[in-house]
Amino acid sequence: MKNFKGVASLIVAGWLGASALPVAAVELSSANIETALQSAYSKYKVLKEGANADYIPALAKVDSNLFGIALVTVDGKVYSVGDIKSEVSIQSISKVFTMTLVMDESGVESIANNMGVDATGQVFNSIVAIEQYKGAEMNALVNPGAIAATSMVKGDNYDGIWNRILDKYSDFAGRKLTVLEDVYQSEAATNQRNRAIAALMSAYGHIKTDPVRATDIYTRQCSVGVNAKDLAQMAATLANAGKNPLSGKQVMNADNVPETLAVMATAGLYDDSGKWLYKTGLPAKSGVGGGIIAVAPGKFGIAVISPPLDAAGNSVRAQKAIADVSNALGGNPYQVSAQ
Repeated sequence: MKNFKGVASLIVAGWLGASALPVAAVELSSANIETALQSAYSKYKVLKEGANADYIPALAKVDSNLFGIALVTVDGKVYSVGDIKSEVSIQSISKVFTMTLVMDESGVESIANNMGVDATGQVFNSIVAIEQYKGAEMNALVNPGAIAATSMVKGDNYDGIWNRILDKYSDFAGRKLTVLEDVYQSEAATNQRNRAIAALMSAYGHIKTDPVRATDIYTRQCSVGVNAKDLAQMAATLANAGKNPLSGKQVMNADNVPETLAVMATAGLYDDSGKWLYKTGLPAKSGVGGGIIAVAPGKFGIAVISPPLDAAGNSVRAQKAIADVSNALGGNPYQVSAQ
């Protein structure tokens, strides 16, 4: 792990401008940002591709026309277009922030040594992926690893664990977040597969606490309500080495940001994570509630909410809008200029 951490730190140091590699210069002026956001919004607001997730009944009822883009720079400037007030459930985006909590409490090795940090090559709720390596070769952004990560959060009881998770999310978002109870009730009534996944992860020793409790807390964390601005601020905090650029609070250990972004880069968009990274270079995470966050390290965090999803479970509009905005603003950390 020491070698991995050193390599990861060097990579992110390069992203943050600390290496000799010159990042392609694009001025992050207010005019450029506003133009990029408005252009993407106008281009994709009429797009009708995709469909709401319906395996959780409450998600099928969400207005499929919701569309909002928000971008927060590391110096605390907020830009937005469209609907940035309507809340959707955070769903799998929550996995990122529970992972950061476990890293802060127990170190980055705790994640790598328990569920691993590799892309599984399987769907996000695959039982085959667990069986293949007995739950060891996966990551905290697919369901088995995510439920295991939730089980690792420290606390004396259910409420103690839950409050630590919700407080962490709220610190990232810069406001007190709450659970969308209708989503939680709907998801809890239909999470039989996740309960089976947790039982199997427990059988292989990756969940050392009550797997039923871990699954319920995980279900609750996925039901937290967020809007586009919340998500952009959460992403910008990662872009800013774990310091919320609006509240000024250091909400996670800066030393753990490289590993967080690395897992997002390799496993953040379900089966299409490789395609996403190939096109944008951005560490990102999607949720079936319709949100996607993406991080341009040292520059900005961006988020889009639009519920209709593609076959891989990623928001159609969000992917296209984020890619366009990032390309316009030079967000790709791999895009460098020759000397």
